[in-house]
Amino acid sequence: MPFGLRCTSPKWYALHAVFPQPRLDPQSEVPLYQQLYRHFTELIRSGTLKRGERLPPTRELAGLLGLNRTTISAAYELLESDGLIAGHVGRGSYVTGGEKAAAAGLNWNAILEPAATAPQALVAGAISFAVSRPSEELFPINDFRASCAEVMAAEDFGSVLQLGSPGGYEPLRQHLIESSQREGVMRPGDDLIITSGCQQALDLLRRVLVRPGDRVAVEEPVFPGLKNLFAEAGSVLVGIPVHTDGLDVQQLERVLAKGPIKAIVVTPNFQNPTGATLSKAARAAVMRLSHAAGAPLLENDIYGQLRYEGESIETIKQMDETGDTILLRSFSKISFPGLRVGWAIGPRPLIARMLEAKHLSDLHSDQLSQAALLRFALSGRLETHHQRALRAGGERLAATLAACRHYLPQGTEFTRPQGGMNLWVQLPEPLDAGELLARAQREGVTYLPGKYFGVNRPQPGALRLSFAGVEPDEIEKGVRILGEIFSSELERVRGAWTKEPAPAMV
Repeated sequence: MPFGLRCTSPKWYALHAVFPQPRLDPQSEVPLYQQLYRHFTELIRSGTLKRGERLPPTRELAGLLGLNRTTISAAYELLESDGLIAGHVGRGSYVTGGEKAAAAGLNWNAILEPAATAPQALVAGAISFAVSRPSEELFPINDFRASCAEVMAAEDFGSVLQLGSPGGYEPLRQHLIESSQREGVMRPGDDLIITSGCQQALDLLRRVLVRPGDRVAVEEPVFPGLKNLFAEAGSVLVGIPVHTDGLDVQQLERVLAKGPIKAIVVTPNFQNPTGATLSKAARAAVMRLSHAAGAPLLENDIYGQLRYEGESIETIKQMDETGDTILLRSFSKISFPGLRVGWAIGPRPLIARMLEAKHLSDLHSDQLSQAALLRFALSGRLETHHQRALRAGGERLAATLAACRHYLPQGTEFTRPQGGMNLWVQLPEPLDAGELLARAQREGVTYLPGKYFGVNRPQPGALRLSFAGVEPDEIEKGVRILGEIFSSELERVRGAWTKEPAPAMV
């Protein structure tokens, strides 16, 4: 139910006379402070609030809207950073940007369809647990420079700069095919396409497999980029809960029994955001269910090569004797995410349709980055970097788990993955990770709240900690700050409960 002003307050009437009532939806993926920021931005740009007019004090507006004061402060900070308002100590915040912002031009907000909102993941100077990416400090820059130089010195370098195939730079494609055949993830009826990371592979698959109204089974919680991609296509997303041991296979079976599913998307190794891994038995069960339902199974194995401890488990693609499983992989997590080189392996007719869709989209992915990565791999430099990244990843995961055990408030639950880049934290009730984000950012730490990862079930008390790009000492410091914030807020809200009068016994 959207929030509205508490019109029982006498102050509401004066406030409502100045600007229209904001409609805030606590179930939206857009944080409340951003919703309020957009509301005021529209009022200022439209001229409803004019230059020189005073905004309500944060404490007063928080009380009228029934929000935390930090939410109002975060919205005001965004308005001030845009030059729309100016805050004066002791006097309040005043509109400054109305006339300038209302310059004549097309109303792009009216022209464009609403888009899925991407969370603001990076905050300058903050300890960031918000982005699932490798550490830049670990990049072997000189080794990669050498690989690039060798590519450019080759006699056939001109062909690298020429138009190529939508299937990818052919020498790299052949290298991946041979490696996949040795591993047992590519069968005689399969083909391989190189894509601009796994995200493009997923986009191509939803273009050729899914139509508006089709039901698609995805993990819940799930990576926002995957969720938003299929939702934008008009799919009906069905969230299958992920527990500490991976996807709930029994729930998937119940969902499949209720009606046709056009595709099943699963991340069996170190799932984003939870870090959970499917057992071999569960993988076999998911494969059998997909076959019985006639639903293509998309195995997103982007984190599989980032195991720091324990034994590796066969991919579903390896186990699938029919060859129908579609396997997605990428160099992004084990080398350099900025190069955007991923690939998909699947039945030849499906890959042919993906090639057609890719040709319409971008003709072909950048060949120079593919040629450089191939040389980086063939020289042995990639494997050296991979081993170094595994050692660093294990240290950072251990630091994160230790900090969570030591600093997070009692009652907090968190996953304990054996690899990957993420773990999932569930705060004690009634803490709301989304509401506490603005406070954490002011203290120099950022993360992604659980609501960005929900499909059918809101998870206000959850958050993702992405640790791979953060130094161990910064991990300890960042989690300590978060623990102090969460603990103080938990003490405050529980103290407020105890002060409430007991209901009359009738």
